[in-house]
Amino acid sequence: MAPPSSLVRTARCLWHWQWLQLMGGLGPADAQGNYRRPPGAFDQLPPLPTDAAAPDGHVLIVGRSCPWAHRAWLVWSLRQLGPSISLLVVEPDPKAGRWCFQQAFEGCSTLAELYQRSGAAATARATVPVLYSRSQQTIVLSESARLIELLNRWPGATLELEPAAQAASTTTWRERLQHSVNDGVYRCGFARTQAAYDRAEAELFDTLDALDADLAAHPGSWLSGPALSLADVVLFPTLIRLELVYAPLFGCTRRTLWQLPALADWRRRFYALQGVDQTCWPEAWRRDYFGALFPLNPSGIVPAAPPLSTLVAGPAAAP
Repeated sequence: MAPPSSLVRTARCLWHWQWLQLMGGLGPADAQGNYRRPPGAFDQLPPLPTDAAAPDGHVLIVGRSCPWAHRAWLVWSLRQLGPSISLLVVEPDPKAGRWCFQQAFEGCSTLAELYQRSGAAATARATVPVLYSRSQQTIVLSESARLIELLNRWPGATLELEPAAQAASTTTWRERLQHSVNDGVYRCGFARTQAAYDRAEAELFDTLDALDADLAAHPGSWLSGPALSLADVVLFPTLIRLELVYAPLFGCTRRTLWQLPALADWRRRFYALQGVDQTCWPEAWRRDYFGALFPLNPSGIVPAAPPLSTLVAGPAAAP
């Protein structure tokens, strides 16, 4: 027998209130219900370290599920910076809401401890990615947009991800992608109101449509021109998670990527670049998103999904 309607109404009101409290802890919002990403620590772009070329002189700390860490991981991989920057993967502790080292690192068991040891306030958000200096024994930088710029200037690599001839286009796309796509999917998922969701969702797909049209007009090109750039790097972590995470969990469902064929082909070409597949961990993405974001998925159930290999397959295998 169905419960009384009055009980259902009361339960819905209580759950909505509790949901708002939980969402407030997950991500702040403005008065209109729009998600606003909070600032982080160690976010100022420093000069290139004098010991940048020293073997194993720095450590890049990443988490497999974090798209912001993914962009730094991609630059590290594409530019083959392993000789001077070691890669260290931290694991999430969803119950405590923190990143943990699998083995103690510099005397720290959690990333929060490393932040505080490096001078961050006790209330600072300990996020990945992080670039750590072994010689200075401190965090150099943890803001992903600035970190990929620093890694692109790192010595010992020939690949240039900020080609001068494409500088203006790269900057334009990066700024638009950061707001409408990279943050855009979170603005959809963490929206507090229908109007906030509608705004974010419209901007997201308007930008994806524009990307698809631009790529269709320039077959075989990259986002900002004929050469690969940081614009491509910042788009890939979001787009590779679209069907597996952001569509089912954040409500980014207006269109599937196969309906944007030029953009789907761009993703396939990027994924085929040497080393990119080794930065992709779809099982970790889905486990951490569906398992950790309790207000969006209270059951903790991880739904079934197609293998990543089918999503990045060539046109012949597309629907």
